[in-house]
Amino acid sequence: MSNKILIILIGVVMIFMLGLGGGLFMMWNKLSAMETQVQRAAEDSEQADSDTPIPVDKLLGPIFTLDTFIVNLADPGGKRYLRITIDLELDSDELESEITKRLPQVRDSILTILPTKRFSDISSAKGKTALRDQMLERINGLLARGQITNIYFKEFVVQ
Repeated sequence: MSNKILIILIGVVMIFMLGLGGGLFMMWNKLSAMETQVQRAAEDSEQADSDTPIPVDKLLGPIFTLDTFIVNLADPGGKRYLRITIDLELDSDELESEITKRLPQVRDSILTILPTKRFSDISSAKGKTALRDQMLERINGLLARGQITNIYFKEFVVQ
């Protein structure tokens, strides 16, 4: 009877040792992969900190923040609404004064676009991009001195 217990005990210890060894091997691989990622990130930040000039097209233009818009969506039953906060990227500082003067027109053009959308139109990334492009085209049609280069959604909540 003691031989059976000894054999079972040795088997259990062997299985435990194999499991422990496998777990340590997996952790070793994960840690070395993480170390490689940290080294790559450090190299990328060193390259970013170098004296190479930033291309002009990578610079962010002046930002004009609009107030939050809350509109009903065009879904059947009218139970869904959209709460959206938008930032406009301008191509020049001079455009800010024109946007301020034309703010009622800018807000009106956005408020005429948003309620025509259904949840299915704006729920995907493709739909949000199409909405952004439509608003960009409409607002740029109002401006005389410059253009809006991009529209950023700070808040986009559908309920």
